[in-house]
Amino acid sequence: MKKIYFMVGSQDLYGEECLKQVRADAQEMVNFLSEKIKSVTFELLPTVETSPICIANCRKASNDDDCVGVITWMHTFSPAKMWIKGLQQLNKPLLHLHTQYNEKLPYDKIDMDFMNLNQAAHGDREYGFILARMNIAHEVVAGYYKNDKVVKKISRFCDVARAIAFSKNLRVGTFGNNMRDVAVTDGDRVETQIQYGWETNYYAIGDLVEVINAVTDAEIDHKMDEYTSKYDMNTDNIDAVREQAKYEVGLEKFLANKGLGAFTDTFQDLNGLRQLPGIAAQNLMDKGIGFGPEGDYKISAFSALLMEMSKGREGATGFIEDYTYDLTEGSELELASHMLEVPPAFAANKPAIEVHPLGIGGKEDPARLVFDGVTGDGIQVTLVDMGDHFRIICADIELVKQPLPMPNLPVARIMYRHKPDFEIGTAAWCYAGGAHHSVVSTALDRNDIAMFARLTGTELVTIGDDTTEADLQKFFMK
Repeated sequence: MKKIYFMVGSQDLYGEECLKQVRADAQEMVNFLSEKIKSVTFELLPTVETSPICIANCRKASNDDDCVGVITWMHTFSPAKMWIKGLQQLNKPLLHLHTQYNEKLPYDKIDMDFMNLNQAAHGDREYGFILARMNIAHEVVAGYYKNDKVVKKISRFCDVARAIAFSKNLRVGTFGNNMRDVAVTDGDRVETQIQYGWETNYYAIGDLVEVINAVTDAEIDHKMDEYTSKYDMNTDNIDAVREQAKYEVGLEKFLANKGLGAFTDTFQDLNGLRQLPGIAAQNLMDKGIGFGPEGDYKISAFSALLMEMSKGREGATGFIEDYTYDLTEGSELELASHMLEVPPAFAANKPAIEVHPLGIGGKEDPARLVFDGVTGDGIQVTLVDMGDHFRIICADIELVKQPLPMPNLPVARIMYRHKPDFEIGTAAWCYAGGAHHSVVSTALDRNDIAMFARLTGTELVTIGDDTTEADLQKFFMK
């Protein structure tokens, strides 16, 4: 399991007894967080009393592959110059916890010894200054550490830090390039590796086909057993379904062999395949593999890391595409879907395997999962390349039940309402340059995305109930 290191700041000015109490209190805090937050483990490092201790702690955190982040807190006053050299070497996400060991003041007993020991209000401001002066990306959580609200924010940091660590080790395979003449799915792969860690490389579709063609009937049978255990079989064209099972087995082998956690394909590069991968891609996404259609490597990687971020939370997270609207005035809705590849995590009902014609790609009718979507509050988020920087656009949405049945639409059907309303919500998305490929999540919210953006130095545009017509003029009409 991944770990978070906890560093508490003090100094030797107050004597050995004070330092013993600092460590004991810090250990109690670490034990409390370990009981409350199970997504990571917490480990206390030596109290930072001097610059060499700080350097050693930060080096340990930076060089520990299991460490995904660091939490710091100043129990006493801790002169910030002794933090500089250590912080210069720290390469893990940083949380500044502005709290104190005691919740309430002992009004009838408080003396200067108590003041010297419990002066986070003093020490954390000194520490906050040096973080600001050094322009170090970090998160601040303020409040008593045992409060549920504070614990939730710390837990959020742990999830985001875990996702950033995942991102730095993510490898993406692209089978074919992005769809011809399409702009928004393109991007600077070197720059995304520099900023986010994604190693994105091209693999010939022929190399994948060789692996797929070597899949045995026994392996296909095993995959078919998985399908029938999870999904309803609403087709007599079992051969088409077995073809998808074959693709998934081959993809799983190829991805595992190359250490890939995300991939793309494109209907314009299917040489050697009878179908465009449908169930194969959908079922892999259900297992946490990132996916982007039409060669969209950015959304493939972004979906993988957001699925990692949402692990352990209730709700669905995965790739989606903006498709078409119901523009009934006052109750406008969007129908989001794709020609095949919507993850079954969004299914409100048991998905059904169906086989239908596909109007593009020039291949056989592909098998896919068909279902209606879940409901509830969520976010729609995308990452775009603006040429000189990356931008994340995050919009609050409400996933809703489709007003009427769609018996002739043989794909997954996700419907949502834009916030604050259709006019402002969609206009803001367009002004911001939001892509038609995105990640929708009912497990994450804009606070998760905002934290990720801060810690990775990414520009963020948010859209929601607090977005007004004036905001369109202020932020998007420059």
